[in-house]
Amino acid sequence: MTSTSETEFDPSVGEVIRAQVGEYLEGTHDGRGLRIGIVCARFNGGITTRLLGAAIMALTEAGVDRSDISLAWVPGAFEIPLAAQAFATGPKAVGAVITLGAVIRGDTGHYEVVAGECARGVQAVQLRTGVPIVFGVLTTNTIDQALERSLPDETNKGRESALTALEMVSVLGQGSLAR
Repeated sequence: MTSTSETEFDPSVGEVIRAQVGEYLEGTHDGRGLRIGIVCARFNGGITTRLLGAAIMALTEAGVDRSDISLAWVPGAFEIPLAAQAFATGPKAVGAVITLGAVIRGDTGHYEVVAGECARGVQAVQLRTGVPIVFGVLTTNTIDQALERSLPDETNKGRESALTALEMVSVLGQGSLAR
């Protein structure tokens, strides 16, 4: 993990800053009443299913009803942006889309192309639609790194992505950011 106690956000700093601005917007992890789309790549499925399980668990713990979670499987990370766009613009409105995949560096340039285009596509969909599209795609140098980031605990990047989705929906619904 790259976060350490020295790089983490200190909540007490937020309280100081709150007193210095007119509008202070901060999201929560309350998922009650939200519809969430999840796009999960089958490629490297031993990793992505671990991310998926943690994401679903985090969503349900936060109050998202299981019937409000829609899952779309895609072949690999390169296909993720298109399915994310379909969720974001489809007839069944979602509050956010969580994208899950695992791109592991190999001996060819495939890694750079797939990881880069997946990230670019996810960002483009998010900016075009205004729907939070959370990038939960692991981009690692080794399988061991991918396994470490998908452990069944609070460090799981699928779990982190689910909480990020909830927080973004919440903050975008407040004050000057409200749609």
